[in-house]
Amino acid sequence: MPHHPENMKIAGILGGLGPESTIDYYRSIIALYRHRDPNHASPQLLIHSLDVDHGIALLNANRHADLADYLSSGIDVLARAGATFALVAANTPHIVFPELERRSPIPLLSIVRATAEHAKSLGLKKVGLFGTGFTMNANFYPEEFDRHAITIVRPTEEERAFIHQKYIGELLKNQFLPPTRDAILQIANRLVREDGVEAIALAGTELPLLLRDSPATVRFLDTTVIHVEATVTELLK
Repeated sequence: MPHHPENMKIAGILGGLGPESTIDYYRSIIALYRHRDPNHASPQLLIHSLDVDHGIALLNANRHADLADYLSSGIDVLARAGATFALVAANTPHIVFPELERRSPIPLLSIVRATAEHAKSLGLKKVGLFGTGFTMNANFYPEEFDRHAITIVRPTEEERAFIHQKYIGELLKNQFLPPTRDAILQIANRLVREDGVEAIALAGTELPLLLRDSPATVRFLDTTVIHVEATVTELLK
């Protein structure tokens, strides 16, 4: 067994929101960590998996305070287990991120902040937003991007309803269907053509699983990859 120094960082992952993307996070963090630091075989990770259906029920009922309680208690579990920092492996729960950050006993790594900083580093000015309806209709992405003078463009109401329906009805159930992929790519191309977006933030961690290998003419910001990179950077500090 290799010797681990006492001061080694431990990442706490609040997962299960949904499970497929949590698996993607886990696999990706380990692969990137090994790639960036061949001397350390594996990072120390803790995963606390919550119930995505319960989370969605709270969102549907607009019970944001209860959602914050549910997620905060999950972060507390990770902190008690020894995590030195934590991340929520999903975009939608960031609706209550300021509250989570305020209550958390350990530092939290925001997927929204990491994505906004990444978009800024690419020199982007106009970015489309795909995610659950909760994410696309909320202000947490526009507000964070606005700090970097980047405009967020949302799909039309009809397009948002379609993406949300497919997200909840298919993607969260681990169904990644070609007709859905084609329809969402059409929306992406329309945003580029009509709204002049330079890239689209895949602000739902299941969306990259659907679109990652698609032949798109549009640039996608894979929020999972960006969040994973920020996590590994933090682990290696």
